[in-house]
Amino acid sequence: MDLSQAILTDHAHAQMRKRQVTVMDVQQVLDSPEAVIAVRNARVVAQAMVGRHLLRVFVDIDHQPPEVVTVYRTSRIDKYRSKP
Repeated sequence: MDLSQAILTDHAHAQMRKRQVTVMDVQQVLDSPEAVIAVRNARVVAQAMVGRHLLRVFVDIDHQPPEVVTVYRTSRIDKYRSKP
């Protein structure tokens, strides 16, 4: 699934400012996610390590182009990584 062309919603921009996440970090995850997980109908979370944190980017894929709805980083990496 190609999420690299996803656009940022106003809400996503606001959350990024609040959480001090850069556009460059979000684009890095969208370009090369470690995992893309369906969280509900038409929404996925792309996630990857950025520095020492896991960055999670929530994307509505039923829009064209896909829309990033929110973003956060977490240090609880094991909680969100898929287990084999």
